[in-house]
Amino acid sequence: MNSKIKDESVDFLFQAILSLKTVDECYNFFEDLCTVPEIKAMSQRLLVAHMLSTKRVYSDIVAETGASTATISRVNRSLNYGCDGYALVFGRLDVKDGEHKEEDK
Repeated sequence: MNSKIKDESVDFLFQAILSLKTVDECYNFFEDLCTVPEIKAMSQRLLVAHMLSTKRVYSDIVAETGASTATISRVNRSLNYGCDGYALVFGRLDVKDGEHKEEDK
């Protein structure tokens, strides 16, 4: 866990996210909470992380996602030296061909 971000307001945010039950609820909450570019940036980073975790090369990732090499590099550092959050999520999701489905409910 990254103690740099841990505080009561972040705990409140994460508890709010954990209370969401459907993709539609997530859309509604995140559209209220974030700007469209913020949501797009987060979803792009998640896709980049998944592609890196499946050993895709930078050039393919740039072409498919439009992410900059700087973004890809930053995500790669998180995959290699972060808190294993991406691995946790990918282990819980069945991710195939751009479709993201929950494995268990």
